[in-house]
Amino acid sequence: MKAKHTKIRITDTTLRDAHQSLWATRMRTDDILKIASEIDEAGYYSLECWGGATFDVCMRFLRENPWQRLREIKKVCRKTPLQMLLRGQNILGYKHYPDDVLERFVALAVENGMDIFRVFDALNDPRNLESAMRFVKKYGAHAQGTICYTTSPVHTTANYVKLARRLKSLGADTLCIKDMAGILTPGAARELVGALVKALPDVPVQVHSHMTSGMAAAMYMAAVESGAGCIDCAVSTMSSFSSQPPVESMKAILESEGYETGLDSVRIARVNAYFADLKKKRQPPSSAKVEPVDAGVLVHAIPGGMISNLRSQLAQQDALDRLPEVLEELPKARADLGYPPLVTPTSQIVGVQSVLNVLSGKRYSMVTDETRRYAAGYYGATPAPIAPKLRKQLAGGLKVIDCRPADLLEPGLAKCASELPAGTIKAEEDILSYALFPEVALDYFKWRKNGGPIPADEEERDSGLGARVSGLGAGDSKPATRNPQPETPSGTPVLAPLNGTFYRSDAPGKPEMAADGAAVKAGESVCVVEAMKLFNPVKATAAGKINFLAKHGQNVTKGMVLAVIS
Repeated sequence: MKAKHTKIRITDTTLRDAHQSLWATRMRTDDILKIASEIDEAGYYSLECWGGATFDVCMRFLRENPWQRLREIKKVCRKTPLQMLLRGQNILGYKHYPDDVLERFVALAVENGMDIFRVFDALNDPRNLESAMRFVKKYGAHAQGTICYTTSPVHTTANYVKLARRLKSLGADTLCIKDMAGILTPGAARELVGALVKALPDVPVQVHSHMTSGMAAAMYMAAVESGAGCIDCAVSTMSSFSSQPPVESMKAILESEGYETGLDSVRIARVNAYFADLKKKRQPPSSAKVEPVDAGVLVHAIPGGMISNLRSQLAQQDALDRLPEVLEELPKARADLGYPPLVTPTSQIVGVQSVLNVLSGKRYSMVTDETRRYAAGYYGATPAPIAPKLRKQLAGGLKVIDCRPADLLEPGLAKCASELPAGTIKAEEDILSYALFPEVALDYFKWRKNGGPIPADEEERDSGLGARVSGLGAGDSKPATRNPQPETPSGTPVLAPLNGTFYRSDAPGKPEMAADGAAVKAGESVCVVEAMKLFNPVKATAAGKINFLAKHGQNVTKGMVLAVIS
């Protein structure tokens, strides 16, 4: 028999995960500030308002400074702690960053108003969490250690408890079970929460889920009855589908069972009315067509936002009709890759690789740079081993490692600062923005310097951007402009394998992979096409002298001639 009148805390996700899941992360800072004071008075435990994909999207599409957003929210929200989602050593990006970049990011985030850091790693590799947790504690913030929940032969309650003990040893103030796909059943929640509470009675447990499968509300109650003290919700207009359960419903359910929430129903109703009106402007048309419940997730365990992401990626490649094939391929690819939880960045790596496996017609004949690095250990230890023969194939010529990946990285802050053109930055935070998203930040700084216009809502909607996966956006590359190509010189053509953006180097600031006019060998990587936010190497189709026709940063279409080898 549970104790009556136990208070259950609720974190509001409306300002981060909810609009990331439903509105392609298109809520603007002004949208938030107009209602922030009401939200602050509602009685929440914390407000998740930063991190995940919000940082990237602020610069890339909204033409806003994400650091300024944090400062402005903090000015208004003085009662309720602010919370962010931090991807461990990935910070807010899709690769590991050096410790000096991570530390300075955490320090500036705290300085600008962040209180609680929900720290996770897509592989649940504690080595990728230790620096982030240490820095959060060093700068006086709350460190929430996160367990990314998934199911597989190696994801057992015993292993999750083992991870939780490790998180406590790293300084976790609280634990969070992150059920990004909405596949945690009530029975499994009782078992997992009960085991965590028994093993670590002094570390409070919070539960995060999505309504993709329709189970999250029932699962929350099972978790609460088993000892969880906090759950994630969003106001009803911003809830359900691939977002969190509605706070109004969970408040009623909890209070009917004798729990207290401390929430102000009147203020929550005002907040919800505001977002119901804002929805008319901010909800992408594609989101309005999403089914309210995807029972298929119970079979394939693919997060709802990730399926939206796959739809957008396939649409960019003019292959939306092949979604069923990708959904069938994805669980197979995930098993091949060691059963990673499908959350940023592994959701993107596995998702894009599955798309390529289908579109190419032969599994792993096209492998992204990120898949190669993942297989070689540069994202951390996979939950289960990758078959040695496949691992060797996927890693290509990369050296396979088994150390903490960040140990191999040189300090990055000074290098980033030296790369920025004079007069580009206004504050130290700009260096961090560039360190995380070089191309995006430079484009934003240029726009800011030139005083460009704020993007119009209709222009955003017409840009072909789909719904966004939790922590990572779909359609973050604009569809390639289908301009006619000039007459191609004679020789062996090098064709674009996908629609995307053409680059001569595989990372900003790095030298060109092949100089114009240089001699190249057949099979040698000579350029990349960035598609679906990952880099796809393009290889020379013959030996000889290469002449490039496409320009660095140019949008290209599948089959377009990028270069000619003579």
